[in-house]
Amino acid sequence: MRNLLKIVIAATFFLLPSLSFGASPWLPDSLGARFEKRYVDQGRDYHGVVRSTIIRSLASPGQRSSRAVLYIHGFNDYFFQKEMADSFTAHGYDFYAVDLRRYGRSILPGQKPFEARSLKEYFPDIDSALVEITRGNKPEITLMGHSTGGLISAYYMQQHPDAPVCNMVLNSPFLDWNLGRIEWLVPVVSAIGAVLPDLKIPQGASTVYSESLDSRFRGEWTFNRAWKMHHSPDVTAGWVRAIEKAQESLRDHKMSIKIPVLLMYSAQSFMGKEWSADASREDAVLDVADIHRIGITLGPKVTPVTVKGGLHDLFLSSPGVRKAIFQYVFRWLDRHE
Repeated sequence: MRNLLKIVIAATFFLLPSLSFGASPWLPDSLGARFEKRYVDQGRDYHGVVRSTIIRSLASPGQRSSRAVLYIHGFNDYFFQKEMADSFTAHGYDFYAVDLRRYGRSILPGQKPFEARSLKEYFPDIDSALVEITRGNKPEITLMGHSTGGLISAYYMQQHPDAPVCNMVLNSPFLDWNLGRIEWLVPVVSAIGAVLPDLKIPQGASTVYSESLDSRFRGEWTFNRAWKMHHSPDVTAGWVRAIEKAQESLRDHKMSIKIPVLLMYSAQSFMGKEWSADASREDAVLDVADIHRIGITLGPKVTPVTVKGGLHDLFLSSPGVRKAIFQYVFRWLDRHE
């Protein structure tokens, strides 16, 4: 009966109007062999034409199962985590990711990267990817989000409880601000964002987190630095309002996500502005206490997991930490299909 219900829900999603826009053919992706991308026309918004990009890597025929995962990246980010995708396909999952509108592969000439006035703007991008996955007869879909992508994923599931998703993995989700003594300004800026959404708001100058990842500095990763910038760019008052309203909705509607949720975060936050060795094993972006405090209220089936030595993006931590994370994630998924 449960599988039949999943199929019915998936069929409903297949008919969603969100795919009334055109999609390109599958094209080779810059990540190399086994990776393909497809652009999806998402129509127009307040600043013109927008598109999303679906990226996929399919499990080999001998390993394929009924399972798939959809990954949502964070702010100042895009999907480049090839190792993560390879780990999922090796376990029989078809791996999908979406570069949201105005991010990564989806950026169009003249667009301001990362701009948003409501996180609901990203829902059609997720819908399009879910429809693509259900076309492949994958009734067991895991939604996985990192940082702002974790917030978007949780907000999406709160607003779309009937989506064809059977469980969710949140990797350091952005559930609260980490601004210290100036955090009281967030509601003020959010209110301004309702009338002056394009007002620029500067970000902090620290590059500690970027240094912990980038192979040019102290990290081990190579990525497109035009899509994942060393210095975090200015945001807008409209973007602040979009984040604040989504966080507020999750706080005001506790226990509203009914599917199993794996909530993962580092054991420690790094609060320094200059480089220290601790930044290579701690979350240099968010307050992990906030992630736990709010995360456990998302729903009745939340499994909180503290990761010792974890960076903000846990799947980009040191090799030993990553290995332990992958082992735990796949055990958890096997128990929560």
